Amino acid sequence: MEKEGIIRGYYTLINWDNTNDERVSSLIEVKETPQRGIGFDKIAERISKFDEVKSVYLMSGGFDFTVILEEKTMKEIIIKKNEAGQRFDKFLAKYMNQAPKSFFYKMLRKKNITLNGKKAAGNEILELNDTVRLFLSDETIQKFSGTIQQSPGDPDWILAHAGKELSIIYEDESTIFLNKPAGMLSQKAKPDDISMVEHLIAYLLNSGQISKDELRTFHPSVCNRLDRNTSGLIAAGKTLQALQQLSEMFRDRSLKKYYLCLVRGKVSSDSHISGYLKKDPRTNRVTVSRTPSGSASPIETEYHIIKQEEDVTLLEVHLITGKTHQIRAHLASIGHPIAGDYKYGNRAFNDTLKKEYGLSSQLLHAYRLNFPECDGDLSRLSGKELQAPLPPLFQKICQEKGVI
Repeated sequence: MEKEGIIRGYYTLINWDNTNDERVSSLIEVKETPQRGIGFDKIAERISKFDEVKSVYLMSGGFDFTVILEEKTMKEIIIKKNEAGQRFDKFLAKYMNQAPKSFFYKMLRKKNITLNGKKAAGNEILELNDTVRLFLSDETIQKFSGTIQQSPGDPDWILAHAGKELSIIYEDESTIFLNKPAGMLSQKAKPDDISMVEHLIAYLLNSGQISKDELRTFHPSVCNRLDRNTSGLIAAGKTLQALQQLSEMFRDRSLKKYYLCLVRGKVSSDSHISGYLKKDPRTNRVTVSRTPSGSASPIETEYHIIKQEEDVTLLEVHLITGKTHQIRAHLASIGHPIAGDYKYGNRAFNDTLKKEYGLSSQLLHAYRLNFPECDGDLSRLSGKELQAPLPPLFQKICQEKGVI
């Protein structure tokens, strides 16, 4: 909105009403006689430095000006659990992610942005229920928030493009565990991809568990990544603390991860194998060797035979280290590639399964997670075991092969 009025001179332009620390801009008539010898351009330049001023016009003669002011609104934000614990300037950078840092510090200096009704520097650590007030126009907030037009990742874009019904294995107020189907991305690779993350956010929006405004500063996300054509358990945090705790468990390996896979051939015995894995980013393939070389990472994989027949074996695999394509490449390196895996497997074996069952992805399923003792947002998961059922085609092939 705009206000228009006439003022004389330029010494006092805005009258601030500091009641309750809220700043209200108003037009007033200035009685002081302006300095002689100062041209209109100079006067207009000085007046225009006020953020509230959109334009200055010279009236017919004398020192009368028409000044157009932009009417500011006050937006109040109450800091919630997922936003607490971070620096104030970091929060602002998420809330208005298109704005330069200089904009925030200027607005903080001028008290156009306040924290708990007081002037702030930006380095304050936000606490639960802190009050942030933005004395900015709606246009300014929209411009710097990137919310004028829909773009991939925006809440409205997600609601328009995602929303697939999720297979929920477990859910509480802080976490959610999903059974990802083969063929779905865990996380997007390109801006306009639709992954498990977008479907998760759509679910949380539609169920009222998160608001569009909250998504400005915190995005629920998944903590483990499965290959597109690998099915099974995906862990996600609905709160910042849960997301951080789960991610740390995956990193320090205190959360035990188990997979089921159908492999070619008769595996002789249970084993704990180690090696070195090197990735070629150009081909998105990895190679496994028994000896270290260059940038290769050490890997460990443990497997247990569930049942075997003449040409196939069903294995439970404990993924100790979690490198790209580790299970697929490691098992292929010992002569037992996973059924349906065209990247590392046996083409003739895969072609037979494809012709007989229509199999188009590897039979690898992240089926079990075992939790250590947990506290905080993960306390309900302490010592818990979660399991995701096999996809129907995986189940059917295993039954007909006699390994289930």
